[in-house]
Amino acid sequence: MRDAEYCFWHSPAHKEEAAEARRLGGQRRRRERVVNAVYELEGMTNVGSVQRLIEIAVQDTLGLENSVARNRVLGTLAQAALRVFEATEFESRLTALESVHERRGKGKR
Repeated sequence: MRDAEYCFWHSPAHKEEAAEARRLGGQRRRRERVVNAVYELEGMTNVGSVQRLIEIAVQDTLGLENSVARNRVLGTLAQAALRVFEATEFESRLTALESVHERRGKGKR
């Protein structure tokens, strides 16, 4: 469509396809809002959201029939949770170090 007069969204030849794409996009956005509300998710923008997602996945996985595959998923989720805890710990330590460094720097001036 590079040499076409219209882009995909405004091309008369793609009118039906564009309408279907808009419809599907609207469905996805509505579904996303419902899922976020049901699972109390706020996106993946902070550690708390990632922890919440892991909790949901663990609960759903524990509800499945016991199997090797289920246990592998639980192991993977446990590893992910540990990485989140490590990142949280490193972040709090770094914040504390920066605070001490800032106080010491101000005291010398």
